[in-house]
Amino acid sequence: MYKAIPLNDGFYIPVIGLGTYKLPNPDDVENIVKFAIDAGYRHFDCAWIHENEEAVGKAIKAKIIENVIKREDLFITTKVWNNFHRREKVMEKLKLSLREMKLNYVDLYLIHWPIGFNETSKTVPLGDGQEAYSDVDYLETWKGMEDCLSCGFTRSIGLANFNSEQIDRILRHAKYKPVINQIEVHPKFSQKKLIQFCKERNIVVSAYYPFGVGEQTGTTRFPETTVLDDNIHKIGRKYNKSAAQVVLNYLVSLGLCVVPKSISNLRISEYIKIFDFQLEPEDVVYLDSCNRNNRICTMRAFMDHPHYPFRIEY
Repeated sequence: MYKAIPLNDGFYIPVIGLGTYKLPNPDDVENIVKFAIDAGYRHFDCAWIHENEEAVGKAIKAKIIENVIKREDLFITTKVWNNFHRREKVMEKLKLSLREMKLNYVDLYLIHWPIGFNETSKTVPLGDGQEAYSDVDYLETWKGMEDCLSCGFTRSIGLANFNSEQIDRILRHAKYKPVINQIEVHPKFSQKKLIQFCKERNIVVSAYYPFGVGEQTGTTRFPETTVLDDNIHKIGRKYNKSAAQVVLNYLVSLGLCVVPKSISNLRISEYIKIFDFQLEPEDVVYLDSCNRNNRICTMRAFMDHPHYPFRIEY
């Protein structure tokens, strides 16, 4: 039922993970993660900035005590936030995440963004201008990531929201190669060039916002999400699947790892049941045609940051 993709360091990442961004209060998060484990999920995509890692850890501990899982059955990702790009802070924040989740190690540690903020700035310093920006180069941050790997606090290290030029710069200076670049990918923002770029360098792409649904969904001028597309619903009916399952199957068929999120038990159960059908060529052609280069997560407020990643095509 559950598939995994090999990473360039010899480990494997489960193809589908449950995202934890903007999940509700801690009790709900704990119950959601418990349900997901019972449903078969073994990959959880976390981050310090989500402010719910303690609840995730409680759910994991409970399921280990129940003998539903062992720690080694799970693939846990977390990320270092932008205020903590200094080399020594990278490990300090990972240790904090490990304490919150009551874990000895994570399976994957990512640099959340290439842009850095000052340690004294707000976590999202909207309107604070360039005074909020750190002058720490993400190359120094990567050295901190490598320290975490060498010390055994993480099994793998990678990137999130890095563009092609930034990835190549990391590769030129890295002792250990990144295994993942986690980026926004959905049918209306296909990222084909960046995906191919990463594939050529043996870096797996992990797709967030796989349905094209974000915080601004439904507001004026926000692009319609792919899962509301009537044609994709028609495709789903052909396979007795939902539009969401069609989209996830399509993305996974491209060699991607996907991290959808939901608070609905029904949808959580649904998202993992995508390996029992294969899209016909004409359906793939239609999904390919949906691309409109509609990026949801623009971080537009920080466009003047020297390491802002979205100035170039990919």
